[in-house]
Amino acid sequence: MTQLETLSLELMATTNHPLRNPAQLINQDSGKVEYYTPEFITHAAREVMGGIDLDPASSPEANQRVEATEFYTLTDNGLAQRWYGRVWMNHPFGRNRNSRWINKLIWEYEVGEVEQACCLTFASTSEKWFKPLFAYPICFLSPRTNFILPDGSVKRGVTKGSVVTYLGHRVVAFVKAFSPLGKVMLPAWRIEEQHLAWHSQDG
Repeated sequence: MTQLETLSLELMATTNHPLRNPAQLINQDSGKVEYYTPEFITHAAREVMGGIDLDPASSPEANQRVEATEFYTLTDNGLAQRWYGRVWMNHPFGRNRNSRWINKLIWEYEVGEVEQACCLTFASTSEKWFKPLFAYPICFLSPRTNFILPDGSVKRGVTKGSVVTYLGHRVVAFVKAFSPLGKVMLPAWRIEEQHLAWHSQDG
């Protein structure tokens, strides 16, 4: 089964069971989804992609920071909408939500609807929903990201680090823009591809 076939099956699946593991608080849903991205992160994303055409999980208040040409709200249900162009995504985090947003993003990118994307998530590297992101360049943000609340205050006491994953062809631009914000890591296939390019230049 190909990656796209696997993603298609997972996108069709729904998870309605209650959360059962109170120990894994970082994977669970507080019920609050209005956590806005600090502007220095969205600025770096715009620098990489040359702009943001779509934010599929946003609000009018959040888009004041993201500056996407179009955005989908909770009422719009971004998972049911068409995604396209250059996408910024800081999806509503929750154990029963994460895989659907991540799989939707990767699906839309791999089939060519999304040209580039920057995706902000918690660095939940051991979780199943996170594993598909390892196929793409990732910046592990440092220090931990403190998100912005609707009243403009900063949410302190974050218990886990965050990452920005990049899907697209402007990998060098991503490295340059996000290296000042954390540690950028490339997937093995990307490193091998770059080594081949270096060797061809040496020849």
